[in-house]
Amino acid sequence: MAADPHAAYFATLSPELRERLTAIRSELEARIPGTERVVAYKMPALRKGRVIAYFAAFKQHIGIYPPVTAPPALVAELAQWRGPKGNLSFPHAEPLPLELIGRVGEALAAQYGQG
Repeated sequence: MAADPHAAYFATLSPELRERLTAIRSELEARIPGTERVVAYKMPALRKGRVIAYFAAFKQHIGIYPPVTAPPALVAELAQWRGPKGNLSFPHAEPLPLELIGRVGEALAAQYGQG
């Protein structure tokens, strides 16, 4: 089996952040079958035909990109985590809403015709 392209990025993180990103990746992979792990824009990402989602750890939060644009109910549910450009920011001090993040992955896959 080929080396995990996310391994080098994950190795730079604290165990706590590595655990959070691993949980996000697992949730997204479960919700979007057939994705491939890649690194794009120096961030871990999942690709299925094209990059569906990027996720990375920053000083105060974990970011998930690109912005979700539909369905409207999901976009509204994400309001407290959306930045000015619509990207999602999950503070390290808060539990991760993994089920919600999984729905974000499904919406991004549908948004890009890969759902």
